[in-house]
Amino acid sequence: MQKIDLSETGLRAMNKMLHGQSEHTNQTTWEIVNPKGSHAIACGLDAPIEVTVKGSTGYYCAGMNQQATVNIHGSAGPGTGENIMSGKIVIEGDASQYLGATGHGGMIVVKGNASSRCGISMKGVNIVVQGNIGHMSAFMGQSGNLVVCGDAGDALGDSCYEARFFIRGEVKSLGADCEKKEMREEHLALLQQLLDEAGIDADPTEFTRYGSARTLYNFDVDNAGAY
Repeated sequence: MQKIDLSETGLRAMNKMLHGQSEHTNQTTWEIVNPKGSHAIACGLDAPIEVTVKGSTGYYCAGMNQQATVNIHGSAGPGTGENIMSGKIVIEGDASQYLGATGHGGMIVVKGNASSRCGISMKGVNIVVQGNIGHMSAFMGQSGNLVVCGDAGDALGDSCYEARFFIRGEVKSLGADCEKKEMREEHLALLQQLLDEAGIDADPTEFTRYGSARTLYNFDVDNAGAY
């Protein structure tokens, strides 16, 4: 294991070391200590390595991630996992706002709660939250899956496209053009697969599926008030 003390190495040098790892690296396991809420930790990784951050992180941790697994042993600041393409991010604590924004692939797991705008403009990422999520989550969600074992705040899935939302608890309100959907066998199987991958023990039959009503895909003057 490669260990980096961020208080000694510095953010730029640490990220340079991580970026220097190729697909065939033998330095596959890294541990970062003393993060002290620093921003942009482990951003832009593109190698099959595992990075464990021992503490809480600031803005944009593990942004633009590809292939790597990033474990955060603390809470994560705004924009964690923004534009994730592949790989996995696991947050042991809570996540701040716009988690996984514009994510195209991979998985983000939150063992605590996630704040507002979780999964905003998601484009294929899978996000699994063991706790609750805040308002305006999955706004303009285009593709991917948002799984919430707790409750969801106001305006879930506002102006969404083809992203799927599985909520076990209560939804305070649905956003424009988001509606409750039938939970079919293929959705139960998909949800079980996502929960298993996230390492969360929950019964898929306890969840409700939500998604786009598909009335705002094209402008219609009769729906003008919903835009």
